[in-house]
Amino acid sequence: MSVHAPPRDGHAGLMDAVYRRQRHVYDLTRKFYLLGRDGMLDALAVPPGGTVLELGCGTGRNLVLAARRYPAARLYGLDISAAMLETARRSLAREHLDDMVALAAGDASAFDAQALFGRRRFDRVYVSYALSMIPDWRQAIAAGLDALAPGGALHVVDFGRQERLPGWCRAGLAAWLARFHVSPREELRDVLESESHDRGASLAFETLFRGYAVRAAVRLPAS
Repeated sequence: MSVHAPPRDGHAGLMDAVYRRQRHVYDLTRKFYLLGRDGMLDALAVPPGGTVLELGCGTGRNLVLAARRYPAARLYGLDISAAMLETARRSLAREHLDDMVALAAGDASAFDAQALFGRRRFDRVYVSYALSMIPDWRQAIAAGLDALAPGGALHVVDFGRQERLPGWCRAGLAAWLARFHVSPREELRDVLESESHDRGASLAFETLFRGYAVRAAVRLPAS
């Protein structure tokens, strides 16, 4: 499923260029430093028959695991990179999950869920190590919250400030991430707090692994 695909220039073109080859080894290499993803998936606590949208689904790794954890859920994935979506489709087909998950090309900061997936609201939306790659990441948070049903929750896991890591480690990590156009969002907590306040939502925010990563959940009121 691919509707209203973003033009292949700008950020979409950049992501295709970065991951056209990297996507083939992405999951194998990233499992050592994209920490906290599985804990976030466990925390989704998707209700029976619930709907789940991943923004920046990449290779589909998280969608495969989510489908196994929540076999009664309906799953959706959005990514701006056509190359990554190709890999995601292959991964889902290989696991015989392609009938359970709908994929679409789109910009996480500006998407029309109704046009892409035939539905406007989801019980859960999550973003896993993607906000640090999305130029308009604040708008992506707002768009994710806008796509939630009443009582739904937005879950986020991403790089943190690394405030309790040694200086040499922070410097090395920053240099490595910059090669892939990744920038940890130091204002993430402030933005989530502001959005939560404006929407009457609750926020749970925690730092992991001495600040290496952060995990958060914004829960909307039921009505």
